[in-house]
Amino acid sequence: MLIRRETPADHAAVRAVTTAAFATPERPETVEAPLLDALRECADWLPALSLVAVRNGSGDGNAEKDGGGRPGRVLGHVVCTRGRVDGAPALLLGPLGVHPDHQGRGVGSALVHSVLGAADALGEPLVALLGSPAYYGRYGFRTSTEYGILPPDPSWGEHFQVRTLSAYRGTPRGTFRLAEPFDHL
Repeated sequence: MLIRRETPADHAAVRAVTTAAFATPERPETVEAPLLDALRECADWLPALSLVAVRNGSGDGNAEKDGGGRPGRVLGHVVCTRGRVDGAPALLLGPLGVHPDHQGRGVGSALVHSVLGAADALGEPLVALLGSPAYYGRYGFRTSTEYGILPPDPSWGEHFQVRTLSAYRGTPRGTFRLAEPFDHL
């Protein structure tokens, strides 16, 4: 498996993976795929932090290629978009999606580690997300209020979490503000 930046040629595959990852029989149309489309069009989209996991070959030296000649088929996707805490820059991780055929195989973990490493290398102070404390705690995420950061929706409680990075200096503090497309969910 290879983790690399998403390219425009990946958009359809990322949309398909995201839909498959979040769809249920009761909810075949997901909000996550249209959200990604809207995020790509907003000023808070950060192309360097939109990553895909691709299959990088069969192990026999003959790497399979996608339609654009790049190695592999998209197995998963993660993105961080610009958020703000009291006007200071921060990141929001998500959506994170892995095709159901590849869940439980380390694809999601590889994507999370990669996007956190990329965000740290870019000098970002922190990454927030809305998700399971049991799952994301293994990556160092803690309830946001431990850092004086309030979720955009108080009902999110312990599910709104923060992971500090090397550039974090104890601030900012305040309410987290998401990229504008999240306001339309």
